[in-house]
Amino acid sequence: MEFIADLHIHGKYSRACSKQLTIPMLEKWAKVKGITLLGTGDFTHPKWIEHIKEELKEDGTGILRTKTGFPFILQTEISLIYSQGGRGRRVHILLYAPTIKVAEQITEALKKRGRVDYDGRPIFKIPCIEIVDMMRSISEDIEVVPAHAWTPWFAVFGSNGGFDSLEEAFGANVKYIHSIESGISSDPEMNWRLSKLDKINIVSFSDLHSYWPWRMGREATVLEIEPNYKSFLHALRTGEGIKATIEADPAYGKYHVDGHRNCNVRLEPAEAIKLNNICPVCKSQLTIGVLHRVEELADRKDGFVRKNAPKTYHLIPLSEIIATVLQKGIATKAVWEAYNPLLEKFGTELNILIRVSFDDLKKVCDERIAKLIIDLRERTIRINPGYDGVYGNIDGFANPDADEEEPKKEKATKEPAVKKEVSNSKTKKSSSSSKDNEKQKGLSEF
Repeated sequence: MEFIADLHIHGKYSRACSKQLTIPMLEKWAKVKGITLLGTGDFTHPKWIEHIKEELKEDGTGILRTKTGFPFILQTEISLIYSQGGRGRRVHILLYAPTIKVAEQITEALKKRGRVDYDGRPIFKIPCIEIVDMMRSISEDIEVVPAHAWTPWFAVFGSNGGFDSLEEAFGANVKYIHSIESGISSDPEMNWRLSKLDKINIVSFSDLHSYWPWRMGREATVLEIEPNYKSFLHALRTGEGIKATIEADPAYGKYHVDGHRNCNVRLEPAEAIKLNNICPVCKSQLTIGVLHRVEELADRKDGFVRKNAPKTYHLIPLSEIIATVLQKGIATKAVWEAYNPLLEKFGTELNILIRVSFDDLKKVCDERIAKLIIDLRERTIRINPGYDGVYGNIDGFANPDADEEEPKKEKATKEPAVKKEVSNSKTKKSSSSSKDNEKQKGLSEF
């Protein structure tokens, strides 16, 4: 059975997240996006785990389901900040758990090392190698996955506080690290350039901070697995069942190249190296981006293709495409009015972005929008790369308001057709059988 999985999310008790983030809203917008399996996010937070228990039910498979049958997997993210080798280290880690009981045991173990009630992504002074030991002492079915592995500030390979290898970070416990999350500013192709990662599976998830479709599923992984945690775990550990990843174009990410946002300085790695990684305007240190770090650690040339690698799709969320063409805010009425007819006609956003032809698209939307969807799908248009916390932008266009996590109330009310689609459409009936569900969402064509 195929799932389009977004397994790195957050709830409303995490910092900088929408206060409207709830399990019902996540389910609703997952159906709009075309996501068919979600992480729960933040199970270490006492209020969020209670919300999980109220909204989701266990059935003995390791998959939790809503009242309508939508599936979730227990997932959380923690921040490890500590010193090793004379340097400060800052690494974010994803944890997956097979049952609520195990999730609560994880929380109890972490509470002995710090608080969990102040943020959905709590901070601990625990080394990477030790977190693996801690998790395995609770259950060998807990999976540890380095999150957004290349992000400069909080990642296992990050330029600020990261490591040069998984072995350096996890020591002998590296044998229990089977997957890493690529992150928005990197993609599998960039990771393939490191031969040391040949046995590591590359997964992609959104790290969403709101449920809106420009966040939900902007990165995802297509899994061909049985609907149970054991099969999911097998996929992460062996790669069997990882069919494809859905990627934001890495240049669109906030930290793809080097730069200094305060001075509007954006530099390719070779340019930064010539400047000794110093901002040419203010002479302060540049933020070293993901591409630069990959160049530093890679032992293969750009363009290397891993044998039997899963397929990759490079996309940008539909709302951002529409907002870019119309030069409107991402959550404005004009954008929703272009978005909704496409959804009504073609079912889900990911179906639109991946499969619908130009001829069919232009019958429903502005031809400029249709063309940009195809150009981005085929990667025939340049993305001016993001840097130092600034998103990249499509060449020839100014950036839309892509930073808005929670649109203002008056803007949010301008999307009635989306609500109608979710509450009255085929998606609500899709839980009746997995066969019907696959047919409706066209998953067999991934």
